[in-house]
Amino acid sequence: MADPSIQTYAPPSEAATAAVTESPVARAVLMTVAFLFLGFFLVLPLIIVFQQAFAKGMGTYLSSLNDHDTLAAIRLTLLVAAIAVPLNLVYGVAAAWAIAKFEFKGKAFLTTLIDLPFSVSPVISGLVYVLLFGAQSMLGPWLKANGIEILFAVPGIVLATVFVTFPFVARELIPLMQEQGTGDEEAALSLGANGWQTFWYVTLPNIKWGLLYGVLLCNARAMGEFGAVSVVSGHIRGVTNTMPLHIEILYNEYNAAAAFAVASLLAGLALVTLVLKTILELRYGAELAATRGH
Repeated sequence: MADPSIQTYAPPSEAATAAVTESPVARAVLMTVAFLFLGFFLVLPLIIVFQQAFAKGMGTYLSSLNDHDTLAAIRLTLLVAAIAVPLNLVYGVAAAWAIAKFEFKGKAFLTTLIDLPFSVSPVISGLVYVLLFGAQSMLGPWLKANGIEILFAVPGIVLATVFVTFPFVARELIPLMQEQGTGDEEAALSLGANGWQTFWYVTLPNIKWGLLYGVLLCNARAMGEFGAVSVVSGHIRGVTNTMPLHIEILYNEYNAAAAFAVASLLAGLALVTLVLKTILELRYGAELAATRGH
């Protein structure tokens, strides 16, 4: 009599295989449609961006990037990302830790709020900050009297960027931390570790790839954000224009060579992000699979 505790592999039946396996023709059609769609909407625009950027030669390309206003836009974009991403990293880890590791009233509501920027137009979020900090708002006169500039300055751009990017880190960590559970942390605490030691030596190593993946996506969105930043920036050339806003101005002025030159920088950053994203997905996916295996 066979031991019921020993599980043997049973190959799927022909009917089950037929139910999940498409014919070669169907697979070829699906793959063709997918590649044509990606080629037309992704690869072709990228090719056009780089082709137009170098259309007038390397000299024109470099001079466009060395323009004073362009350099100011690049510096502002990097500055905003350098402020917004660490803020979202801290918030994302804290929110994910609270949601995944603890039970409390309002947990579902907090999870819903994290998804809010995904459902609200960035332009609307920028308009909200105008209503909060504008000259005609309740805070406007007080801010002006104390010499505090929020709108049409770096703080407003940072606030708008933080709002549209704060879900990325939390949303990557929540499912990973929920999958891992609280067993490792409980074991560390039972062995005498305090809260910070548990976080640094147990929780953080377990989520490092998911954390890097979320930071990468957050950084990419922060540097490419247009709608919310456009509302709160005031479009002050050389002062409050980020790279996406500067591209729009250059293109509206029929300076296509300079516009595509700056656009090529953002496209290049997107390609680098894509490569890093793929690498992290491989590491993150392997770690998550190992976690589920336990």
